[in-house]
Amino acid sequence: MKLLVCVSKTPDTTTKIAFNAEGTALDTNGIQYIMNPYDEWYALVRALELCEAAGGGKVTLINVGAAANDSVIRKGLAIGADEAVRIDAEPQSAMYVARQIAAYAAKESFDIIFLGKETIDYNGSEVGAMLAEMLDLPFISYASHLDMNGNTATITRDIEGGAEKVAVETPFVISAAKGLAEQRIANMKGIMMAKKKPLTVIAPVDFADPVVAVQYELPPPKSAVKLIDPNNMDELVRLLHEEAKVI
Repeated sequence: MKLLVCVSKTPDTTTKIAFNAEGTALDTNGIQYIMNPYDEWYALVRALELCEAAGGGKVTLINVGAAANDSVIRKGLAIGADEAVRIDAEPQSAMYVARQIAAYAAKESFDIIFLGKETIDYNGSEVGAMLAEMLDLPFISYASHLDMNGNTATITRDIEGGAEKVAVETPFVISAAKGLAEQRIANMKGIMMAKKKPLTVIAPVDFADPVVAVQYELPPPKSAVKLIDPNNMDELVRLLHEEAKVI
């Protein structure tokens, strides 16, 4: 079984987000970075579990980014991936990232391509669908359960108001949601072995990205909580109608 897991570097969940004065880029001063949790906890771990259940296989990590991403990639190797590839380019947009990964994956024969359902910084959920389209492969999003029987995968995916069960033949692209696997922690042996595992750096392919980020802005600050006397229902109704505008 040959599996590819796409991983991203994201700011730590406790990071206070700020932008530069022009609002054109993230202010990276003081930011601690981690592997995107959906990629690490669910996509990577489920890929490892499938190889373990099959009695063999190879899990390859792929990342689009600069050399500063190597420490995040090495964490994935410490958890259990066999090798890694870094495409040496700054990720400019979801389409750009998908194009770079597709160019690499098209030259290989991966049975399944995993990625998290979204990154916790952009929350776009775009790369998976774009990648599948570029590779002309089936795409199953928001997967919370995956079983394999030969070359057939039975997948439960989250949908609005419930869940849907689908079957698909390999190869395919899948985005991982909570429930697909349980988080693994790298142990000391894994950390030491990660230093010896191959991390190959390749050049990006030429791509005229049609997507340009014009400006970023923070959401408006949350207003203070208003406490209403439980005996003053008229005031509660007024606020819900005039301010919250939900009734």
